[in-house]
Amino acid sequence: MASSSCNKSFCSNYMLLKPEECSVSDLARILFSSKNLGQKEFVDVDTPNEELNMTKEPLSRRWVFFISILVQKVLIKIAKPLAGFGNTIEYWLNLQNVNGGFFRLIFNSLRGRAVVPDKESAAYLSFIGNLDKRVELDFSKIVEEVEGRGRYDEAISIMAAKAAYENKAWIETTVNQHWKMDFVGSFDFWNDYQQKATTQAFVLQDKNVDPELIVVAFRGTEFFNSDDWISDFNLSWYDIPGMGKVHAGFMKALGLQKSHGWPKEIEQTDTNNINQPSPAYYFLRKLLKQLLEKNENAKFVVTGHSLGGALAILFPAILAYHEESWLLKRLGGVYTFGQPRVGDENFVEYMKEQLAKYEVPYYRVVYSNDMVPRLPYDNLTFMFKHFGTCIYYNSLYKKQILGEEPDKNGLALLLFLPKMLNAGWELIRSCILPCVNGWKYQEGGLLLFMRVVGLLLPGIPAHCPQDYVNATRLGSLKTSQSSKRLA
Repeated sequence: MASSSCNKSFCSNYMLLKPEECSVSDLARILFSSKNLGQKEFVDVDTPNEELNMTKEPLSRRWVFFISILVQKVLIKIAKPLAGFGNTIEYWLNLQNVNGGFFRLIFNSLRGRAVVPDKESAAYLSFIGNLDKRVELDFSKIVEEVEGRGRYDEAISIMAAKAAYENKAWIETTVNQHWKMDFVGSFDFWNDYQQKATTQAFVLQDKNVDPELIVVAFRGTEFFNSDDWISDFNLSWYDIPGMGKVHAGFMKALGLQKSHGWPKEIEQTDTNNINQPSPAYYFLRKLLKQLLEKNENAKFVVTGHSLGGALAILFPAILAYHEESWLLKRLGGVYTFGQPRVGDENFVEYMKEQLAKYEVPYYRVVYSNDMVPRLPYDNLTFMFKHFGTCIYYNSLYKKQILGEEPDKNGLALLLFLPKMLNAGWELIRSCILPCVNGWKYQEGGLLLFMRVVGLLLPGIPAHCPQDYVNATRLGSLKTSQSSKRLA
């Protein structure tokens, strides 16, 4: 039952979940009804086969759809209180920061001199930023495991991906004053399906290296943002001819147009929306062309953490779809951290061909038991796949170059106890790291609290940028792989 609200002519078939139209009784019927899922009101589907004939599928398939829709419904219901709670937590953390800590805040309050944090200032940190307050770039412990300048790019990329969670003033101050690079801009981008600006990215230029480097960093999933989490948990997809099936939520966040799909060019036809932000893909493509035309030797890299990583690899995919050869030849690499899966096997083959054609390296960094790179599932039921070079770090920050991270779907029940024990080790490691590697590796109370949460939910603290930053600075190849390289 196709919906008339959106133009889907750009794809050959699709499966779109509509949790807002799914009732409680509908949820129960997903598990127990004999009616095909494709015949239900909360699914917009056009498939040439029987992919959604749930009567022929095991309960495990129905269960995953049930969880996906249930989580999205809950996130829709709690969006405002969740955002309000998140803002309160962030404000409280920053109130302590600007006053020099909790006890100093009490002292200042008693004297009537408590400092009030400004959300737009360079001192105001996001929840993610409060987990890891490190600002400076650190290349002192970089090792040689990625050929050429790749290791340098990886180290800048993770810090840029972490910085993308912050406000414009914080990013500008960090890039200009701490990193001694040029801040190009921090931008909010329009999501045509959500009818609001929900995608963010920033751009910097490093003119201190040769060739000059431009970095595009997409913001990842914000901890208290329901829209971001809905994009992560949504199993919807579009099948684009010549490209394959691609995660619908990620395409919408990048700039998929409700009325036109992926036209090569878009025009502002509604004069009432003249001040409406541009979609991410179209704005960044234009900006990169302008910047790269000024220096024929300059290259650019794209990066992001979590959801930002998915947008980072999808960006060159749409460039290839639009045959933007000039830009793709200037793409020096894609570096993602804790990135979820983006498409199916056909998409994987399409991207492998395009990346090889333009000689673009793609490094997908995964830390230990991080749950997000293991979503959406890659099994006989679902079609999402990973590709690229997987740089996997264990909890000792030992690196392995793999095709896929261990326990690729995070579903192995036999590994749950080892994961909890590993989370216990990570909590202990928090006390050891600063003693061995210096105060820069000291973890604050908020991150220690997240480590405690990890004792029950191991995949959550493992997704935080802190360990990805540590891995790029402290990581080294496991002995077996080092021996192979020397052989």
